[in-house]
Amino acid sequence: MDENGMTIRRIEAAEVDAFRRIRLEALQMEPAAYASSYEDWAALPDEEWQKRLDNPVFVAFQHGEPVGITGLLRQRSTKMAHRATIVMVYVRRSLRGTGLARDLLNVAAGQARDSGIRLLELAVSAENPAAIRFYEREGFIEIGRIPGGFLHDGREIDDVMMVRRIG
Repeated sequence: MDENGMTIRRIEAAEVDAFRRIRLEALQMEPAAYASSYEDWAALPDEEWQKRLDNPVFVAFQHGEPVGITGLLRQRSTKMAHRATIVMVYVRRSLRGTGLARDLLNVAAGQARDSGIRLLELAVSAENPAAIRFYEREGFIEIGRIPGGFLHDGREIDDVMMVRRIG
């Protein structure tokens, strides 16, 4: 725990409620930033929330309260097992600019590197220039775009595809 009462850790199945709270907060507070919707996730049964913790999910806690999240999805194919996708990145608005997003990313990247991952991938909304700049500062490069990658309020939003080598 740091001087601000902040800890970041991979959460376990017993902490599914913290996962649910911060994931739903992210989808509710920043709906245009995600391809997933609050409604879809809110309707998930408990077993599905538990199952989604089979992949690493990292939560930042401040004084025991979840305030940030990111996840890691490893490719399953043996020829692509050196790649993983960063997903669900979110930091509570009041903590943005504090370095917490970088810390979450570093914890996920460290876990990935330790498990043999050499390439991190992610998709970010083209309408989120602050996030794109953040990822560029963290060494990600844009490799392409998916026009109309997801729909939000009936509008097509491009996905910016980015990668970073970590090993």
